[in-house]
Amino acid sequence: MTTTYPIYLVGGSKGGVGKSLVALALADHLQRSDIPVTLVETDTSNPDVMKSVQDEMHCIAYDLDDADGWIGLVNTCDERRDAAIVVNTAARSQPGVARFGATLAGTLGDLQRELVVLWVINRQRDSLELLHAFSRTFPGAVTHVVRNGYFGPPEKFTLYRDSQLRRVVEAHGRSLDFPDLADRVADELRSQRLSIRRAAQAMHMGERAELLRWRSLCDTMFSKVIRTDGRV
Repeated sequence: MTTTYPIYLVGGSKGGVGKSLVALALADHLQRSDIPVTLVETDTSNPDVMKSVQDEMHCIAYDLDDADGWIGLVNTCDERRDAAIVVNTAARSQPGVARFGATLAGTLGDLQRELVVLWVINRQRDSLELLHAFSRTFPGAVTHVVRNGYFGPPEKFTLYRDSQLRRVVEAHGRSLDFPDLADRVADELRSQRLSIRRAAQAMHMGERAELLRWRSLCDTMFSKVIRTDGRV
């Protein structure tokens, strides 16, 4: 029996919440779990994640602001059935989702794939409002909310903690805490466009120790929602 891996969509619909770092960490976690990965980069103007990992896994870029991008995404999910798909979404992607997202939503049954959303939030209200809008297009997705530790510990996310949305999310998914990474290490990852695997080999000892500490915490977080066979 052929294993059909999920489509992991790393969303947030706004810039600066940490989607790219979560996508980078997720691809690294899956790869080290011996799960084949295809990265779909939708931030076509600044494809940092794709440039970081293109030597290590199959990558392709699509603009999800138009219909052609969604058609290409569905075709890639069909053609790469032997791999988990990690979609790194661009900032302010909601208009494209609202207009064309049904192209993907309507083919999940034929693809025999589950859509798993990792929705990265900061402590502002619009993170939650954008998730509510996104969920209308993909009501059957398994959604996990990822509180980015860069913006503070979990208890600081009071708007999310006290929201009805949290209760809806946790009825089927989980609230996750993405660990903060020291700025100097995160900045080196971005500026050098390093994958986590290459960074673990190339960084100086202190930075490498911090990276490996953070990577271990990421593994703990992802292990709550991803099985070693790639299923959820």
